[in-house]
Amino acid sequence: MSKMVLTKSSIWVIGPVATVLGVIMNGIFGVLDMVNIQNIGLCIILFTFFIYMLLTPLTVKQQKFSKLSAHMNPELQKIQKKYKGKNDQVSMMKMNEETQLLYAKYGVSPMGSCLQLIIQMPILFALYQVIWNIPAYVGRVYDVFKPLAEALLNNSASQGFMEGIAKTLNISYSNGYTIEKIIDTLYKLKPSNWTELAAEFPSMSNLIQETQASADHMNYFLGLNISDSPLNIMQQGFAAGAWLLVIGALAIPVLSALTQWLNTKLMPQQPAPNGEQSAMMSSMKTMNVVMPLMSAFFCLTLPAGMGIYWIAGSVIRSIQQVIVNRHMDKMDIDELIAKNADKVKKKQEQLGINQQRVVNSQAKVSTRNINTPTKKVMTEEERNARIKSSTEYYKNSEEKPGSIAAKARMVEKYNEKNKK
Repeated sequence: MSKMVLTKSSIWVIGPVATVLGVIMNGIFGVLDMVNIQNIGLCIILFTFFIYMLLTPLTVKQQKFSKLSAHMNPELQKIQKKYKGKNDQVSMMKMNEETQLLYAKYGVSPMGSCLQLIIQMPILFALYQVIWNIPAYVGRVYDVFKPLAEALLNNSASQGFMEGIAKTLNISYSNGYTIEKIIDTLYKLKPSNWTELAAEFPSMSNLIQETQASADHMNYFLGLNISDSPLNIMQQGFAAGAWLLVIGALAIPVLSALTQWLNTKLMPQQPAPNGEQSAMMSSMKTMNVVMPLMSAFFCLTLPAGMGIYWIAGSVIRSIQQVIVNRHMDKMDIDELIAKNADKVKKKQEQLGINQQRVVNSQAKVSTRNINTPTKKVMTEEERNARIKSSTEYYKNSEEKPGSIAAKARMVEKYNEKNKK
């Protein structure tokens, strides 16, 4: 299998995760190839399904946290209301103690939901990298473009032309003109770019046509070229009067927005709080409207393959959410709370930790800034009195004023006073 280095992500954490996911993508494409199906669109859907199935345990944990939070929030708001406006040390200590005891009661951590997101985010970003740069991770796709890439590399007149096309595709040649860089460009060529390439290098026309045919065989999914953007496909459809092509291209951004909106509706709804949390909930509702619209815009301008990935991901998440919601509805929330609290208690007993001591310790850490002593500010009268006292102290000398002895005596008194 050919070596692929250029388009692999080198981003910290995301790069290694993308390499692992690339192995999975390459395996899925290999299995499809064994049954004579070389289709990147279908491969993306199966790949997305497989990854989201692996993330199911994290999804369930996150939903459990949301469910418990929905029951815990009213009690949490009562504690906050109880100590509202009380900023003294004792009140802050008591509020933190009660808050920590409440989290212990429900067996959850304040950072529980964030932890699930922190784990999932690198995986989701890595998914994007793999799908965006298929030839870097799938050897069979890389090999389709390699013969043409080698021919172009050996042609001294090709570099300027390929760099010009790469610039229009937002691909940089800053690291040099290499086979990998050419393949990166060829994979993202639009139909019009292939026509330009054949016209520019007539001696390679047969090789260019063969490569384009193989690329189209892999890239066309439900009549759409997934390497081209829906916007460009619609423009071509309007020009040719191919209205089915226009409808198919338009369906990608529309379905992306609808499926993301459906995701937000299926998410567990938190009870409407008051005050600052109410403003935060209002902001979240706004984001739930804005994000699907942004998704539609991006899917309109990015390659259709990215749109297929987003739609597949949203559909899978929606199915997962329906199943998780039904599972959570059947659960006895009181029993779940008791189990979680019991788990925390047993874990602390195994470690020899007293729960109340932990709560008190956490509360003290939270109020550390309150316990910091503040520097006493001297009043104007106290400052003047100290200046007068010091002046009288240094003037009280038997030596002749201005003499060397008087000055020496003043230094001596100054040292004595500092020692005191």
